[in-house]
Amino acid sequence: MKNKEFCIVRANKKEFGGAEIYMERLCQELGELGVSYEIIHSCIPKWLASSIRAFLFNLQMCYTKRNRFYFSLDRISCADVLRVGDGVHRHYMTIKQSFNFLPLNLVYCMIEKRGFENAKHLIAISNMVKQNIMEQYQIPSEKISVIYNGISPKEFPKKEELVDFKQEFQLSDEPILLYVGSGYKRKGVWELLELFTHIQHPSAKLFIVGKEKHLKHYVQYAKKLNITSRVIFTGARRDIDRFYAYADIFIFPTHYEPFGNVILEAMNAKCAVITTKQCGGGEILDPTFLMQSPKDYSVVTKIDDLLLNKEILNKIKENNYQRSLEFSIQKNALATLEILKQYL
Repeated sequence: MKNKEFCIVRANKKEFGGAEIYMERLCQELGELGVSYEIIHSCIPKWLASSIRAFLFNLQMCYTKRNRFYFSLDRISCADVLRVGDGVHRHYMTIKQSFNFLPLNLVYCMIEKRGFENAKHLIAISNMVKQNIMEQYQIPSEKISVIYNGISPKEFPKKEELVDFKQEFQLSDEPILLYVGSGYKRKGVWELLELFTHIQHPSAKLFIVGKEKHLKHYVQYAKKLNITSRVIFTGARRDIDRFYAYADIFIFPTHYEPFGNVILEAMNAKCAVITTKQCGGGEILDPTFLMQSPKDYSVVTKIDDLLLNKEILNKIKENNYQRSLEFSIQKNALATLEILKQYL
């Protein structure tokens, strides 16, 4: 890595966000491995339209590249190695049934296509994403490696230690379902609220944690469904570990998620985890915990069974914890470096 300046590209600086947390952990590991790097963010004003920002950021990166080596975590057309952490936009449009000629769609797909074709190598964060790339852009399989996301295992507080948490939300010993994530629509919160109306356990509560600019619409929908007393919207929180530690079942009924670090985080916190087949992180779960789609409400039976059988629930929690230990950020960083070394 001595011949070229090694740069990690990520357009936006965010305090909350799976990709940002991943980058922070990866950089920590690279530092411990003695790898020198520079992080490049966008200098494009945020008040511009999203399509213009994406277009100009791509120009910024490509026109200033010179002899630098780009490992990009964002869509750009001039990366040397491109980590496809945001998924494949063209595939997402087929799910969302978006109008293809909207400016943002056009820009994303143009940059995406050139980026996949121009990069020396692509890193997909799940087999689902690899398949999306191959199907949408006919990129050969040998050009794409799959490296699952990694986490730094941690010690979570025990449920009985969270006295302040219980007082804040006026909890007793009721079972807790948890959702964590921003961008509620794509990640299935409408469907989650509908699903929760079918839960038979009378005292179960649902926490919905994460930033959402249209939060009031979801609060109003919960009211319409007559579940306001059992659903708690918290918005973005810094103390997310307390929610993981207190929850019994983590549910993530997404329409499309390339991986979803929240899956690993919930497993590491000893939660039972349920997601959809449209979530790349679901590949590391037992298939019986995968919903066919966000509207697969047949999963309600499994949720109610788990809430009524603590012995089985606790066994699943422990199995998830042990499984999460196989996906460390150290393992991810080493696998990523092995690929980068081939092209530097």
